[in-house]
This record gives sequence, C-alpha cells and structure tokens, in this order.
Amino acid sequence: MIDINQVKKEMQKVINHLEEEFRHLQIGKASTGLVENIDVFVPSYGMNQKINQLANISILDSQTIKIEPWDKSTISAIEKTIRESDLGLNPLNQWDYLLIKIPPLTEERRKQLTKIIDKMWEESKIALRNIRHERRNKIKNLYENEEISEDEKKNLEKQLDEIIKDFQNQINKMCEAKKEEILEI
Repeated sequence: MIDINQVKKEMQKVINHLEEEFRHLQIGKASTGLVENIDVFVPSYGMNQKINQLANISILDSQTIKIEPWDKSTISAIEKTIRESDLGLNPLNQWDYLLIKIPPLTEERRKQLTKIIDKMWEESKIALRNIRHERRNKIKNLYENEEISEDEKKNLEKQLDEIIKDFQNQINKMCEAKKEEILEI
C-alpha cells in the first residue's frame, strides 16, 4: 500500500535540502552556514573535519564572521581551505582567530546567484516529480495486480497530486523569496 505520510516525509527532505543549500549561498550577509560545513584537511589530525567541529563560529556584525579554532594549530589549515573554496572569501588571520569580511554583492554576482537559485529550484521540482512518478507507478502496479480497486487508485492519485502541489508551492515561495532577498540587498 502507499503510505501518504512516508510520501510527505520524502518530499519534506527535498524542502530541507533546498533550505540547507540556501544557507550556503554567499548573499552579502554574514552567516555561519557559509563556512560551518566546509571540510578541512588537518595535517596534525591526519583527516578531514568540518570547520564547525574545529572551531567556534560566530557573527560579529552583518558583514563579519569570526572563526576561533579550539586548537590554534589548525588555524592555517582552516584559512587555506576557506581561501581555496569557491566562496570567494578571503580570511584575515589574527593569530588566534580568523575574520572573514563578507563583500557586498555586485550586480553581476546578484545575477549569478539568481541563476544558481533557478538551478536549485529546478532540481527541487525534479526531485518532487521523481517521487510522484515512483508513487504513481506503485499505485498503477497495485491496481494492475488487483490489490486495490479503481476507486482506491483514483483516491490515492488525487491525494498524491494534492501533496505534490502543496510541496511545489512551498518550493516556489521559498525560491521567489530568496531571489527577492538577493536582488534587494
């Protein structure tokens, strides 16, 4: 049988993933989400670790991130990784901590970000359609194997369509709001 709550959970994962992707966008405002999940190879540990596992990350003001490693020997590895990332950030090494000034967005960067959001938007819609397609096939197979009646099939398809419509609307609102935020900064 089709568990509607399971379908909702899968679709919610798409929403959660999109929210997480938004947190990692550099939109001209300081955010711990920009750097906290960057993998850093720490030579003294001999392994990769996320910055949030190596340091305290705080926001000093709307344009400044402060990264204060618990082990000061990791500061150069963190600095190098951030500098080499595709975020375009240039950390300032203050010996005990790093300061990252977030540059204001240029018109060109705003246009790039809206294109990135459009891509995320499309990927999210595709993920939802894939979930719907998979469930529709399952409903069809249940009907063909005479495990559900035609009325049950239609009812399940209707519920599935309503759920997908709700989640698509959520994604549309999220993406439109994020594009507006980028264009107004």
